[in-house]
Amino acid sequence: MTQYQFDLLLKGGRVIDPANNVDALMDIAVSRGKIAAVAPDICADTAAEVRDVRGRIVLPGLIDIHTHVFEHVTGRFGLNPDMIGVNSGVTTVVDLGGAASLTFSAFRHFVAERAITRVFSFISPYLVGALESHGYPELYGPHGIDRKALLQTIETNRDLVRGLKMHAEVGGVSRWNYEVIEHAKSSAKEAGIPAYCHLGQMWPARRPGGAMPDPDAVFEAALDMLEPGDILAHPFSRNPGSFIGKNGEVNPAAKEAIARGLRVDVGRGGHISYDRARKVIDAGIIPYTAGSDLHGYNTRIAAERTEEMDLHPAFRVLMGKRRFGLHTVLSELIALGFKLEDVVPMVTTHPAQILNLSDEIGTLGVGRDADISVLRDERGKWTLIDQTGVALQAERMLYPDFCLRAGALFEASAPILSPLEEFETAA
Repeated sequence: MTQYQFDLLLKGGRVIDPANNVDALMDIAVSRGKIAAVAPDICADTAAEVRDVRGRIVLPGLIDIHTHVFEHVTGRFGLNPDMIGVNSGVTTVVDLGGAASLTFSAFRHFVAERAITRVFSFISPYLVGALESHGYPELYGPHGIDRKALLQTIETNRDLVRGLKMHAEVGGVSRWNYEVIEHAKSSAKEAGIPAYCHLGQMWPARRPGGAMPDPDAVFEAALDMLEPGDILAHPFSRNPGSFIGKNGEVNPAAKEAIARGLRVDVGRGGHISYDRARKVIDAGIIPYTAGSDLHGYNTRIAAERTEEMDLHPAFRVLMGKRRFGLHTVLSELIALGFKLEDVVPMVTTHPAQILNLSDEIGTLGVGRDADISVLRDERGKWTLIDQTGVALQAERMLYPDFCLRAGALFEASAPILSPLEEFETAA
């Protein structure tokens, strides 16, 4: 019986590993679930299985820092973590605000421990977490926060909790002024974890007998509360109270906040306007991470989940005709002018740093778990559509081929993956 040095050899791909300053045609050998060697030409006879990845892009396992995977407990909002994880070519996902003090044990047992994909949490400061996409705003006032319980849950679950999800938007401020925002940020600071801040109106504004809050003022006040290392979400949003102010231009407070160390996550989801993205990018604001914000209301595969829901119109995310994934976000960024080399850190080294896991994930270093994502790099003519119906022409599309999670191979077969043919532009 032949004794092989390696279990699997990925041969001939373009390996991009920002953590190790690698961007070259390389082979990667895997043994016992670990990366055993990365070199220009590893002999095929040394491996039990050889996978030809010539023409493919080989990356550290992709990290999606903004997903919603608290399946079932958050209702139709939560998706299956492996569907948008390993079955979509992504090896690590972060659930944003789904789990909370009252539900974290269920998140651990039924989601994080059962998924093949690595799953982490940015915990919700609200006792109930993200029930039906926060579709019932009166659950989320100061009365819905128990700071002692929140801090205790974070401390007990440090292995999974890597940050805190908060909301800074006009609807909440119209109800409770800044009390909820202050509670959330102070809790994150006391726990020593970053705050991930949703920006842009989420709830309808309600202030009986008084003036509605100025969305630009809400945006600026929230940024003043945040600190270096905290994360600003949805820079390309069309909703009031985000990066683009009432005058149609980038709010200067955004650039000032970034200059003092705040980071920006795309948080694509239903918060994407290509016209606004161009303005933000032209102003020199570059996303640090490229989270997808995938959830059950913005994927076609789950569209039927929202049909019978009695949600406020402001809460209904415009359902697109196409499915999307983390790879779509990267393709959109490239179509907006970024280079491939610019976007790879947004889904590898940068989210690993935010999660304080740079010594475990986000790199192809020898001896690390073999978390590896392999993407097709297609050239042609495609039309991408944002949530406002605006088209963006793309000549390059990334598409997941397969991934390895701790050495186990998973083909990209998730039902949320649209065939590239759906995006093709007629000649």
